[in-house]
Amino acid sequence: MKRTIVLAYSGGLDTSVIIPWLKENYECEVMAVCVDVGQETDWSTVKKRAMDIGARACVVVDAKQEYVEQYIWPTLKAGAVYENQYLLGTSTARPLIAKILVQEAHKCGADAIAHGATGKGNDQVRFDLGIRAFDPYIEIIAPWRTWDIKSREEEIAYLEARGMQVPTKKDDAYSRDDNIWHMSHEGLDLENPANEPKYGPMLKLCVPPEKAPDQAEYVEVAFERGVPVRLNGEAMDGVRMIRELNRIGGRHGVGVVDLVENRVVGMKSRGVYETPGGSILYAAHEQLEHLCLDRQMFSFKHIVADKFAELTYGGLWFTPLREALEAFVDRTQERVTGTVRMKLFKGSIRPAGATSPYSLYNASIASFATGELYNHADSKGFIQLYGLPIIVRSLMDHGANKETVTSTGTDPKSAGTAG
Repeated sequence: MKRTIVLAYSGGLDTSVIIPWLKENYECEVMAVCVDVGQETDWSTVKKRAMDIGARACVVVDAKQEYVEQYIWPTLKAGAVYENQYLLGTSTARPLIAKILVQEAHKCGADAIAHGATGKGNDQVRFDLGIRAFDPYIEIIAPWRTWDIKSREEEIAYLEARGMQVPTKKDDAYSRDDNIWHMSHEGLDLENPANEPKYGPMLKLCVPPEKAPDQAEYVEVAFERGVPVRLNGEAMDGVRMIRELNRIGGRHGVGVVDLVENRVVGMKSRGVYETPGGSILYAAHEQLEHLCLDRQMFSFKHIVADKFAELTYGGLWFTPLREALEAFVDRTQERVTGTVRMKLFKGSIRPAGATSPYSLYNASIASFATGELYNHADSKGFIQLYGLPIIVRSLMDHGANKETVTSTGTDPKSAGTAG
């Protein structure tokens, strides 16, 4: 009886080549597993392609809701952004896919899991560690780390030599990953950082900003405990909300990022990311946090966000530290409830007002007019104490004595009090 290998199958070029390659090199049956995290894909066509190329069966697992609620929302609430720009679209999906691969492997009795991540990329780390988190013993096969194929052109030739359909165009062979949250583009002309991206033929979710409408559009997002729940006054589940925001943001060209980033494996790579809906939600969520979080909480949460992003990007989602950070983030979000209005115009996202029942903004304090809760005269003593280290250093630098201190209006008694 032949062994069974579960393959993470996307229907793209890499994984389509892997099906016949596995059968030729492992004398196995291949169970293709597709995880639906919101890709714009015709799954019936993908399943047929897998079977035509030689898979024993092809299973599609609908994981959109789980992806949004258990992976995207925690990352959004954390405000996690990798290297100040990347909203972690691929990074958040890989751990979920890895978990589902293990579940499907156990169901069909497979003794190995294969994936199409390259030996130079981040995804091999994310897949391998995600699989290991749920099954430390199952064999992991990553053909890009062992086979002789060296390029996408050779992959195309491999399929053509076997009379198999090539699921890509030779003149549009960007390496792409997409899900409900984003789409990424790598390869071809992007491999030279000196080249300006060809947004016209490349972008799939967004129009180039210069081709966006000349009229701005406003969107209103309501949050409860950090989670977006209503769009323009209408209650929506997460999947529908992201799709609608992708449509709105896409037509205004928002959320396009051209980034040279540091991969987990040590090298730099360049990618163009489209995250229209996610960019709107991140901007709106941050505006609400400015309203609802105090200074210390807001500042420390940024430190947590950086670590959260680092762990997510590096494939360390299923770790105690990442889970502990999520617990901290949830505590910070208990009063991040309210409504934010954003203005979209030719690639930009600008705040246009926010309200919250937990707002820490108090007009009677913040107003330039004198109010009951704040006495202008109180600020003098505060500044004296707040700036005491500056005053003491200045006294030392100027060799001050009692006479010079007194002449500057500084009380020498306050400067000499022991702590």
